[in-house]
Amino acid sequence: MTPVRTLLLLAALAPALGGCGVLAAPCRLASTVIKMVPVVGHAAAVPTDACAAVIDP
Repeated sequence: MTPVRTLLLLAALAPALGGCGVLAAPCRLASTVIKMVPVVGHAAAVPTDACAAVIDP
């Protein structure tokens, strides 16, 4: 199986295997990285937290 075909197969199966958590992962990862910024990190991460909450309530 070619790498491209494998990647497409995994991308097609990801929502079925992980539910909405897989789709919310980029928002959650961005939020975690932003929260590492001293002083303003938690306030700046509010939009990405909201993104994750909308996708995966």
